[in-house]
Amino acid sequence: MTTLLAGGTGFIGARLTEMLRQQGHTVRLLSRQPKGPDQFAWDLNAGTMDERALQGVDYLINLTGAGIADKRWTTARKKELIESRTKSAQVLAEAIRKSGRRPKALVSAAAIGYYGNSGEKEMLESDLPVGNGFMVDCCERWEQAADEIAQLSIRTVKLRIGIVLGKEGGALREMLKPFLFGIGAYFGNGQAWYSWIHRDDICRMMIWALEQDEVEGVFNAVAPNPVRNKTLVQAIARARKKPAILMPVPAFALKIALGEMSATILNSNRVSSEKVEQAGFTFLYPGVNEALEAIFT
Repeated sequence: MTTLLAGGTGFIGARLTEMLRQQGHTVRLLSRQPKGPDQFAWDLNAGTMDERALQGVDYLINLTGAGIADKRWTTARKKELIESRTKSAQVLAEAIRKSGRRPKALVSAAAIGYYGNSGEKEMLESDLPVGNGFMVDCCERWEQAADEIAQLSIRTVKLRIGIVLGKEGGALREMLKPFLFGIGAYFGNGQAWYSWIHRDDICRMMIWALEQDEVEGVFNAVAPNPVRNKTLVQAIARARKKPAILMPVPAFALKIALGEMSATILNSNRVSSEKVEQAGFTFLYPGVNEALEAIFT
């Protein structure tokens, strides 16, 4: 199969590209600066892409999006975060319309930020967001943009991704920084629920979603066993097999330092994986201890 991947050079995309190729897929990448025969140019600001990228393509995967926690949320940055997600789907949809070619399926990244600060409630795909805020708005628009491709009679799967665990990037790399000084930092009272997934499992889920013709719609891409923030920090300390002193970072300090962006680490999201498991997906790493042990081994 030939798979066209947008956002293929990031933390998830790089590993996904590797796994797709291991399974025999031909992988093409959309890039702002293409560097090889398997890379094709696109420009989200101009709304253009090299339509040759779609020739003979069986599947689409769209992981495009500026890093949520990379920079402080100014008005301009919020606009960039939304547009980097919505414009990518719009450019793909327009290119598909022009080409007249219909890939078999699209897998689009989404995020559990859709649910807002949902506290202790276990959230299902059918649940509405709790409260509002920038992340809720961003995630709603992100999913709506993917629907533009679904409306072209292309089977579309939207994966609401939790905290992706892997040493090479993402939240875990940031959480490891205090450990370099012997400190395991948790946030606020440490009781917020963190719904997580091992990087290999999210990549496996994307490939599974492409290949299962009956899979369509929204699925939570989280492991079956969410943990409290403090529990996750304790598990990281055990997996590293190095002593660390657990210390809280007060919520008010985070709000001062990060502003509105502090919601990304203070919000509580206890998200269910039941739907994707019932559809037939099996996790390599259902528990956080085994996931972290694999990461640090």
